[in-house]
Amino acid sequence: MAESWSFLDTFEHNFRPLVVIEFAKGTKEETIDWFTKRIVDKKANGGAQLLVKPLVTENGNENIYLVGASHLRLLLGAETVGLVKECNDNSMRTFTYSSRKTFKDFADDNHNFLTMAEGQYIIKHELENLRAKDEKMIPGYPQAKLYPGKSIVRRLLTSGVLVQIFPLHDREELKKLRHSWYGRVKVGYQPLDEIRCYFGETVALYFGFLEYFTFALIPMAVIGIPYYVFAWEDYDKYVMFATFNLLWSTVILEVWKRICSVMTYCWGTLLMKRQFEEPRPGFHGVLGINAVTGREEPVYSSIKRQIRIYLVSLPFVCLCLYFSLYVMMIYFDLERWALDYHEENESNFSSLMLFVPSIIYAVVIEIMNRIYRYAAEFLTSWENHRLESSYQNHLVLKVLVFNFLNCFASLFYIAFVLFDMKLLRQSLATLLITSQILNQFAESLLPYWLQKRHKKRMKKRMCSLKTDADLSLVEQINLEKEMGTYFGTFDDYLELFLQFGYVSLFSCVYPLAAVFAVLNNITEIYCDALKMCRVYKRPFAEPTANIGVWQLAFETMSVIAVVTNCILIGMSPQVNALFPDSKMDLILTVALVEHLLLAIKFIMAFVIPDKPRDIQIKLAKLEFESLEALKQQVRATDMYNSEK
Repeated sequence: MAESWSFLDTFEHNFRPLVVIEFAKGTKEETIDWFTKRIVDKKANGGAQLLVKPLVTENGNENIYLVGASHLRLLLGAETVGLVKECNDNSMRTFTYSSRKTFKDFADDNHNFLTMAEGQYIIKHELENLRAKDEKMIPGYPQAKLYPGKSIVRRLLTSGVLVQIFPLHDREELKKLRHSWYGRVKVGYQPLDEIRCYFGETVALYFGFLEYFTFALIPMAVIGIPYYVFAWEDYDKYVMFATFNLLWSTVILEVWKRICSVMTYCWGTLLMKRQFEEPRPGFHGVLGINAVTGREEPVYSSIKRQIRIYLVSLPFVCLCLYFSLYVMMIYFDLERWALDYHEENESNFSSLMLFVPSIIYAVVIEIMNRIYRYAAEFLTSWENHRLESSYQNHLVLKVLVFNFLNCFASLFYIAFVLFDMKLLRQSLATLLITSQILNQFAESLLPYWLQKRHKKRMKKRMCSLKTDADLSLVEQINLEKEMGTYFGTFDDYLELFLQFGYVSLFSCVYPLAAVFAVLNNITEIYCDALKMCRVYKRPFAEPTANIGVWQLAFETMSVIAVVTNCILIGMSPQVNALFPDSKMDLILTVALVEHLLLAIKFIMAFVIPDKPRDIQIKLAKLEFESLEALKQQVRATDMYNSEK
């Protein structure tokens, strides 16, 4: 592939902008000239060999640049990032430029072989891998230090020289996607392949999981309705319902792994080799040598990081957990006040007042979760993790622990300290429904309304301008650069995780939880689709093979659900009546049933393969062919050396 770079021309007659770069206002010309030269410079000289064009308007605003690439450059970039495409024999293989003719739908004049999202991902990869050579600083900004091997884009972003880099929307494709996705109310599957082609695998997998989880909740909802209507106080029947719920939670998570592997195999990400992780943008330290790569990069003591984690972050998290419990106790004081008020003044108003403490507490929980999220991000960044994966793992752990306690501590307290099943049902229903309404409003409806207002103002301003450039493109870029930034699927998965907890942890007490979850998820699909297409800037596509650490989080929640449901059933009057003389026998029986259910869960998880048989065969076949090709290469090298 290295020989191919030499004949790659950076000139392209039909320039197609894919990515927008926005410099800060007042950025020095020498800085812009230096950076754009590095973008268009040849790979052999340390450049990205891409195409750059300034967006010039009548008011002289030249702080926005458009980045594209020639068709050949994108093909070579696809090989660099290890994209996997479908071959003519229907197998999935890593794309190489030398074997391009063997791939389905490839033609030298077919510029749609790579999707726009893949092209933008390639450009992002090349921009992020622009690295300093001999420069000691960014030209024009002596305070922004550089060293050999430092990512130039990351330094420009952290120094405030670059405002943002984002991929452009494709108006025609987006219009088609909107129509097939949420343009009309219909009962059916989402166009996941189209979502993947436009937004990338990470976003498509989230919507695939949301759709799958919604369908998986339907049996629980259908069974829960008659239990709610006809067997409200009959805990003997709830034993069957809870047992089904616990087995159901295991089956759906294992089946999801199989569905996920099929989707990601067809998309090619299941076969993508994981690249060596570079230091994350916020990582800083004394300049040193990486023992693995031999390159210069910041070095930070792991001992200092551990001190920050255990002496600062951990006590702060514990303090937040204590504060959450303190707020919970205030909530119970309000519950007692509302109950006393109802007993003194029995009326319709006093009956409604019984729900007010739970509603207030649900709102406070959402506010605390969002404030804590910012604190957790700041702390995790301050811990100075070298790798993005390590940063994400520590952030997810902090957020999950706090959110779990904040959302479910009151329910555990009501169930296992107060032993008030009626209050538990009321609190669970109120927390679930209120949190769903707040999330829908805060994540989709409010941003959509604000974006619509901004769009109207922007259109009025653009109509008053006269420009030689393509007005539609100028208008599009000015609209999109002011749109909100989509920060990934973290919050979306977190919302589903908490919903899964509400449904599974106390299923034997409130079987209607699954019904409300299904109704919420149906609207969630449309609201999330709306915000992706109308509210936020287009995110860069990110290849992924699974939902990552969230799979483990859901599985952990299902294990906790076994314990809580077994204890709740053991506390019921009907079960207690079976052991009138010995509470120890009751405890041992509940523990035995709980261990038995856990054993069944783990056996089912072991028995159900993570990948279907045909996918396993295809992966094994590709591995075998790779080994054979490697052997032939070794033999050819040995023969060449022996002839010498």
